[in-house]
Amino acid sequence: MSTDIKTSRGEAWLAALSGNASRLPGYPPSIQVADAEIAGRMARLIAVVPDADSPYPRARQGEVGLLEGWSLARAVHEVVAADRDAPVKRAIIAIVDTPSQAYGRREEAFGIHQSLASAADAYATARLQGHPVIALLVGKAMSGAFLAHGYQANRILALADPGVQVHAMGKEAAARITMRSVDDLEAFAATVPPMAYDIDNYATLGLLWQRVKVADAAAPRGEDVVAVRDALQAALADIDADPHRDLRSRLGGENRQASARTRELLARQWRE
Repeated sequence: MSTDIKTSRGEAWLAALSGNASRLPGYPPSIQVADAEIAGRMARLIAVVPDADSPYPRARQGEVGLLEGWSLARAVHEVVAADRDAPVKRAIIAIVDTPSQAYGRREEAFGIHQSLASAADAYATARLQGHPVIALLVGKAMSGAFLAHGYQANRILALADPGVQVHAMGKEAAARITMRSVDDLEAFAATVPPMAYDIDNYATLGLLWQRVKVADAAAPRGEDVVAVRDALQAALADIDADPHRDLRSRLGGENRQASARTRELLARQWRE
């Protein structure tokens, strides 16, 4: 077995928040699933972690690839099916530390678009079926990986840490596609929030519900776990009090006013 990959943030936080609960069997090594109690409520915690021995080389550093997408969908659909008639639906917590989707010829040929779409659909289905879905960003949340794992959540939380980054693609890839240097991109991002990677700029877009301050985002301490558990409890209470199961709460950011206005005008024209 390869041992050159350190414990990822996703793995560390899943272990900390679940109290080192046993991982559910039957999943590939890159998908860790545990059931634990969060704020007096049963929850399913799911994380994508690196697997240096993955049969898909493009998915060895924590990327979301073919195996990961289908497995995420399975982990969520299991909860939806099991709780179909339950009076209280289990919470689903996506712990996000994903540097990218897996880019490769095999992934494209074997249908990575379907795999990732199945994961996104599973999270959306769970939300619409009454499961409170929370995404906790503890590391990178990049490209299609974040769309498949976490973006469909009722509420998105993030650690207030420089290592937490959100974007459509990594800096190096963005530099290549725009024919700029990484330094040029960073200078551009300083004045255009949607182009930035840091979590503070992301918060201005309205999609983030709360940032949580911790002392060590990579190796959570006791007080860090308490702070995040408190935030999760607050998010669960906020979801329970919300009569809607859609994502309208994301339109309140200071840099989303044009989006909110556009939706308002479209809705008015549709009604008329």
